[in-house]
This record gives sequence, C-alpha cells and structure tokens, in this order.
Amino acid sequence: MSVTLIALAAAYGAATGLLIPRPAHRLSVDPEEDWRAHCPDGHPLTGAARGWLGRGHCPHCRAPYGPPAPPIATATALACAALATTTGARPELAVWLLMTPLAVLLTLVDHRVQRLPDVLTLPLAGTAATALGAVGWLTGDTGSWLRALLGGTALAAFYLLLHLLNPAGLGRGDVKLALGLGVALGWYGWPTLLTGGAAGLLIGALFAAGLLLARRTDRKATLPLGPFMIIGAFCGLLLGAAASP
Repeated sequence: MSVTLIALAAAYGAATGLLIPRPAHRLSVDPEEDWRAHCPDGHPLTGAARGWLGRGHCPHCRAPYGPPAPPIATATALACAALATTTGARPELAVWLLMTPLAVLLTLVDHRVQRLPDVLTLPLAGTAATALGAVGWLTGDTGSWLRALLGGTALAAFYLLLHLLNPAGLGRGDVKLALGLGVALGWYGWPTLLTGGAAGLLIGALFAAGLLLARRTDRKATLPLGPFMIIGAFCGLLLGAAASP
C-alpha cells in the first residue's frame, strides 16, 4: 500500500469536492425544472454566477449559494482515500475515483430534494461501463467487464421490479442509479454485487426505523433512497477490493 497513492487520492477528492456545492444547488429542483436559476433569496443568477463548478455567489446580494464546501470536500477526500487504501494501485482505482464526485453530488441532490436527475445518473453509469471497459481491455480482464455489465443490468432490473411494486416509494431515478452502481459492484463479482446492493437497502431500512422510533417521521413519509444505495455500494466496493487478489 502506497502512502503517496492514498495522499494523492485524498487530494483529488478534496479538490473535486470543492467543485460540488454549485451544481448541488442548481440541480436541487423539482422534477419539472432542469436546474435552479436563482439564489436562495430569489435573485436571478446571471453572468458568471450561472456557472456549474465551485462555490457560487449571487451577483445581487453576494450571498453564497450551495451547501458548505469544507464538509463536502472532506467527505469526498475521505471516500477517495478509503478506496485507494483498499484498492491499491490496481487500474480500476481510477474508475472509482472518477465516479466518487458524481456519487457525492447525487447524494446531496437526493438528500435535498429527493431527486436523482438523469444528467447525473446516466453519466455515472456511462463512466462506470466505459472506463471499466478500458481497464478490461488494457489488462486483458474482459471477463470482469462483462460481469460488471451483467451486474449493472441485474441490479437495475431488481430496482425496476421494486419501482413497479411501489412506485411511490422508489422512483425511476433509483433504477437508473442502480445501473451505474451495479456495474461498479459487478467488477468484483456476484458476492460483492449482492453485498453492496443489500447493504443499501438494509442501511436505508435501519435509518427509517430509527426515525420512526424517535418519532421524527411517520409511516406515510418518503425518504430518499439514493444516499443509502450509494453508501451501500461504497461499502461493497471496499469489501470487494479488499478481498480481490
């Protein structure tokens, strides 16, 4: 295990995490909107303020918009460092690092507005499939790539079934998110896919049960599932990478 590799991964995570607050604000909108064009006080975002990366400031009231950058950068850095620690210098680490900022952004948006926009879920799946395909071609491990594609299809099909059974509790965005997460988990094999997929549902169920016991919600309330799916997949990837020879 290279300390330098872990430090570089953490630095990358911190740098990309600092870019997340503005898109988190702009994409935290209702389904009928594409993105937010106003600051929290309602002033229109014009000129450079309409950008997509970093910490934004309203050109009218100068107030910052988007969630605080330091906690996001810290979380992204820790996630990247953990992935580097378990994966080591294997080439798939580059894929996990590419996916991490997108996953953090999806977590924030779903937590804020219970929405997983296609502009994030589909690139996550495309990045996983394409980049792992390149890794498989470079290393000659095309079998793992094919299994990854099958894993993504299987997990997405499972979530599609859940969506059809309970469309009010699980949206189509969750199905599309499952596609990308399944591709990543499938790279390390079917046990990793099952572990990561089940962990997301279990963590979400335990969190919901805790809220009910604390009387902070009721049975009719809906909770965003995306953050728990991502946390479960993250745990699955750590276990899969640690167990992989």
